[in-house]
Amino acid sequence: MTASARTLIAGRILSGSMALDEGLLAIEEGRIVYAGPEKDYGYQGPADIHRLDPDMMVLPGLVDLHCHGGFGTDFPSADEEAARKTISSLHRSGTTTLLASLVTASREDLLRAISSFTALAAEGMIAGIHLEGPFLSTDRCGAQNPRWIRNPDLALADELLSAGRGAVKTMTYAPELPRAVELVDLLISRGVVPSVGHTDADTVTTRKFLLHAHGQLSDVDAEVGTGRTGTVTHLFNGMPPMHHRSPGPVPACLQAAKAGKAVLELIADNTHLDPQMVSTVFDLVGAGNIALVTDSMAAAGLADGTYALGPSTVQVREGVARLSTTGAIAGGTATLLEVLQRTIAGGVAPREAVRAASATPARILGLSGDVGDLRPGLRADLIAVSREFQLQAVMRSGTWLEPLLPRKP
Repeated sequence: MTASARTLIAGRILSGSMALDEGLLAIEEGRIVYAGPEKDYGYQGPADIHRLDPDMMVLPGLVDLHCHGGFGTDFPSADEEAARKTISSLHRSGTTTLLASLVTASREDLLRAISSFTALAAEGMIAGIHLEGPFLSTDRCGAQNPRWIRNPDLALADELLSAGRGAVKTMTYAPELPRAVELVDLLISRGVVPSVGHTDADTVTTRKFLLHAHGQLSDVDAEVGTGRTGTVTHLFNGMPPMHHRSPGPVPACLQAAKAGKAVLELIADNTHLDPQMVSTVFDLVGAGNIALVTDSMAAAGLADGTYALGPSTVQVREGVARLSTTGAIAGGTATLLEVLQRTIAGGVAPREAVRAASATPARILGLSGDVGDLRPGLRADLIAVSREFQLQAVMRSGTWLEPLLPRKP
């Protein structure tokens, strides 16, 4: 492509805001400059044209709020070279924006990992860091190491956030713990979205904290209008199941999301959640209040075997990751595109599933003006897929990654 040429992609376009059979995207200097019907595009200058085959379509690049690694690398224990390699592989898999998720660990290990990923965030390789703990419920720790779980410690929280220099974007916490309100207020004051998870809280407590976080974030974001709200870390997982005499946190999460006051993470990989449960939640709260996530660990994109998740050893059999010690499910092994495929196969409308894998998580990160959709002004992050949503090509910031989409005038 010459320096002055635009990249044009003609064919079917599907995003949270647009569904066109004969659409066109124009890209220049890494940004989308036109998105709409091909017949309405009037530019006559030099261009590199890519015309999609009839059974292909373009989607926004996918956005993952919860990712512990993949392609052989465990983010919590990775060195910088391994992390870079895996992040690049995740980009090529269609996840063009992601948070690096860190599990509960010692203070020293958390500070080391935060420092490493803060540098990668500054380069733009990742959108930031998700801290899954350490202020969680030991009763609902899942694959988290209970040795390092503790009650909210505001001095430690401040130290972790300061080490991140603005790169920490979300933190999972259990609202029933002492000083949880102060923790939420500290997080929001530092630009961090609080996420309820790994919790044994009752309905009333959960509702209180979700509404409090939403109100605080709304006040903070009022002038800039980013539309952030609190989130729920992998709904249903890491919390008590809903029971008609002991409802627990799930009803409060669903009610808050239905009201637009929380966004629910769903690991729709057919292991963490049954497809019928996924489609039910979409019907109840809508795609604008759901973020599809992977919760992926080192085995994502690879075969069965033995892997690490932070300090723990994980066995992967038939694509299911479990702790070697307790047998608890220990993260996901699917890419976000595979999660999207399974969500659609389970009965969710493609446009709604795409929105939950792109626009909604981008909003939580305050990045709706940059990624998550296919609109003029946004970064040119996109994926080309077949009608069955199999990956054909990836573009990030206007540059084709492997696989490439061939030129076809």
